[in-house]
Amino acid sequence: MSISKFYQPVKHFFPKKPNKEIAKLISLFPPSQISKLNPQSCSSFFKFKKKNQSLITHQSPILENHIALVLYFIKAREFSEAKNILHVVAANDSMRKPFSEIASLLSENHVKHKVIRKVFNMLFSVYVDNVMFKEGLEVFEYMRSVGFEMDDRACMVYLLSMRGRKRYDSMIEFFEMMVECDVRITVYSMTVVIDGLCKWGEVCKARKLMDEIIVSKGVKPNGYTYNVLLHAYVQKPDFVAVKEILRTMEKDGFDLNVTSYTLLIKGYSTFGDLEEVERLFREIEEKGIEPNIHLCTSMISGYSKLGNVNKSFSVFDKMMERGLVPDGHTYGALINGFCKAGLMQEAEVLLNWMQRKGIDIDRVIFNTMIDGYCKKGSMDNVDEALRVQRIMEGKGHEPDANTYNIIATGLRKLDLHEEAKRLLLSMVDRGVVPNVLSYTTLIDIYCKQGNFVEAKRALIEMETKEIKPNTATYTTLIDGYFKHGKFIDAKSALSEMETKGAKPNTTTYSALIDGYCKQGDFDKVQSTLIEIETNGVKPNTKTYTTLIDGYCKVRNITKAEKVLIEMETKGVKPNTVTYTCLLDGYCKVGNIAEAEEVLNKMETKGVKPDTVTYTALINGYCKVGNIAKANKVFIETETKGVKPNKITYNALIDGYCKVGNIANAEKVLIEMETKGVKPNTITYNAVIYGYRKQGKFVEAQRLLREMKTKGVKPNTRT
Repeated sequence: MSISKFYQPVKHFFPKKPNKEIAKLISLFPPSQISKLNPQSCSSFFKFKKKNQSLITHQSPILENHIALVLYFIKAREFSEAKNILHVVAANDSMRKPFSEIASLLSENHVKHKVIRKVFNMLFSVYVDNVMFKEGLEVFEYMRSVGFEMDDRACMVYLLSMRGRKRYDSMIEFFEMMVECDVRITVYSMTVVIDGLCKWGEVCKARKLMDEIIVSKGVKPNGYTYNVLLHAYVQKPDFVAVKEILRTMEKDGFDLNVTSYTLLIKGYSTFGDLEEVERLFREIEEKGIEPNIHLCTSMISGYSKLGNVNKSFSVFDKMMERGLVPDGHTYGALINGFCKAGLMQEAEVLLNWMQRKGIDIDRVIFNTMIDGYCKKGSMDNVDEALRVQRIMEGKGHEPDANTYNIIATGLRKLDLHEEAKRLLLSMVDRGVVPNVLSYTTLIDIYCKQGNFVEAKRALIEMETKEIKPNTATYTTLIDGYFKHGKFIDAKSALSEMETKGAKPNTTTYSALIDGYCKQGDFDKVQSTLIEIETNGVKPNTKTYTTLIDGYCKVRNITKAEKVLIEMETKGVKPNTVTYTCLLDGYCKVGNIAEAEEVLNKMETKGVKPDTVTYTALINGYCKVGNIAKANKVFIETETKGVKPNKITYNALIDGYCKVGNIANAEKVLIEMETKGVKPNTITYNAVIYGYRKQGKFVEAQRLLREMKTKGVKPNTRT
């Protein structure tokens, strides 16, 4: 099989031909002839071949010659050429032979073990490259059986290929074979397998494997290995494990790098641990870490979620000063921050800037803008959202299910249920497939309208379209049933939810507690609380607030106070709604002093009272006849940046009427209209009833006519 003396003459006759084609020429000779040929005697043959090159493609190549060429190139240390020939052997249908024949051929010609090992490792890589995994494993098994050492780099090709094809089970099985066969395990091969396991969702197995390899092979993880695990635990999310990895990194002398901080900031901000995000920001500044575009974008996104838009913009400015060019994700993060803060003009400026710079605006950014306008909470803003939708369509981005869901939610919050419903139902006509959230929103609308036949029909339709109802879907239905007093249906929906494998969460249990409170069944409330703990679901602020509100509504303030103490003891922070429920409860029982104490406590703890809080207090003062105090609180609301709403005005007007001060009541009515708050039937009823009580029927009739003129419908009380 000596072929080296044969190679140069061929190259002489075909100087411009690549080595691969030279090899093919030589492979056309039967092995029996090659041994008889010499450079001189084959001269005429190759002259003929040069004139009749078409013959080259019509003759069948010979395996023995290919293998001879492989050995020649390996001896000449032209390994890439040798691999090219093996690719022909593996991939060419006319050449492909069982591996056993190739092994036998090498053995019969007494090729040195060192060279055979090189050929087999190379052939293993070639089989993997050609997606011939069965043949590759055959090579591996053969090498193991005859005691040949497997090259770790060839094995790495297999691991990468399995990971790339998401065949994680095959990947880990092969890695175990590598360990068993004492193939050299490197930090890179270990990290590839750890990454694959993490992508497979087997994060605990990945961590265990790392620990085992450290002990058995003495291979220490590097920064990339740790970052792979950090990313997996953040995604899971398991922040206890994140802390453990960070401690291990510190012990092993690894400093967090830009990638580590990017992963952590993304993780903690996504899952709402904003204190940890702030700590990470401080740490980055203290260490003087120079952020890259990805870290800057994560920082902007994190500050936006913290509600600190100024800091987000500051990071953006510094990033520009450093010469880092923001991409679509960076602008998207900043726009998201502006939208969450309700700064839609600023968001529009950024959107226009992106357009001028030619930066692609994707559907996510448009949806963020639409969501920002819808959350502003007025029909004018919904119109702005629809304007952005038209721009989005003009840019070639068709609205998706999320777009429709966002606008429908905006309409629903304005109590425009019919409009929201029509929008959602129009999705299908426009070729957009509704998702779980679309159906859940539709079911919520039907529930609010008391149309449970359609709500149930929508649930059935989801299942026929193979869209699996989730916890939120069932929770919406359960909450709707409870709110309309359909307790048996609510319990039936809960049972169906559990049967279908949707697990109740904190929101579900909060809906149950709210329902049982409305039913006055506080024994069921207590058993539900026990069930929450048993199922490992932690009650949150909403759960405790619902319970406090329930006790306040039945005027059991003592129980409500105990619930507040319990939630604070368990580290659950009361919010504005929590304190407002308790404050309203005190007002309802006439204990204004305690209500004032709640307001003071809110301000001390940095919890801002809102319109509902002040309205409850104004109502409380009015109920005990302290109209002067009620008026004082009313004036304070605007100085504190809180706008009175219709209910606030109605409470104060009713208070004035009850103490017989109808003139001031009408002044408040006029002020209300001046401020753009439309009076309703309740507003006019209070003043009309006040005039009638004083025998001022002419004034009462005047207001009644005014009321009708303004399109406010009287009721039986009017």
